[in-house]
Amino acid sequence: MLIIEGMLPFISPKAYRDVVAEISRLGDNQIRNIGLVLMAVGVAVLFLVRA
Repeated sequence: MLIIEGMLPFISPKAYRDVVAEISRLGDNQIRNIGLVLMAVGVAVLFLVRA
């Protein structure tokens, strides 16, 4: 997981900085919703890979 998370800052530090700045402008509920969706996608990918 850390390899995947480290790819964007390694490949394009400016784009990573822009993404982090944009996330900091979002409200708490929007960030929670994004986190929930990402967790659901992660669980779905695990089920697909293990099937």
